[in-house]
Amino acid sequence: MGQEIPNPTDSRVNLARDRTCMANFRTQLALDRTTLAWVRTTLTMASFGFGMVAFFRTIQKQSPTAESVRLHQGAIWMGTALILLGIVAMVLAGLSHWFTLRRLRRGESPVLRQWPLSITVAMLSALVGLAGLWALFVR
Repeated sequence: MGQEIPNPTDSRVNLARDRTCMANFRTQLALDRTTLAWVRTTLTMASFGFGMVAFFRTIQKQSPTAESVRLHQGAIWMGTALILLGIVAMVLAGLSHWFTLRRLRRGESPVLRQWPLSITVAMLSALVGLAGLWALFVR
């Protein structure tokens, strides 16, 4: 036969509503944790960029040879790229969080992207790493 229409006074209706509300709340908390993980990752990326520049600057000052100057220039390029990548990833993580929260609040499902932020940042990090190795050892 047909499906029964639930009685609004049935306690199961209220329980289902409560479960749905809690599921939305858990989803929002998971989204917050993911965004905070991105914040930690991007801050680490930028900090590593600053540290790399400072480390090679110290080597250049202690031993001002042509090789140390070349290493310092490569480190500046690589460190700057890491800092910029960290900033871009931070902005993208914030935008992704905002758009997903907006969809959840409207009662829509989150969108699964073909190129998620994690894959995009991983590929860009690999490119920055390869370019940094090229700048340090090939030039």
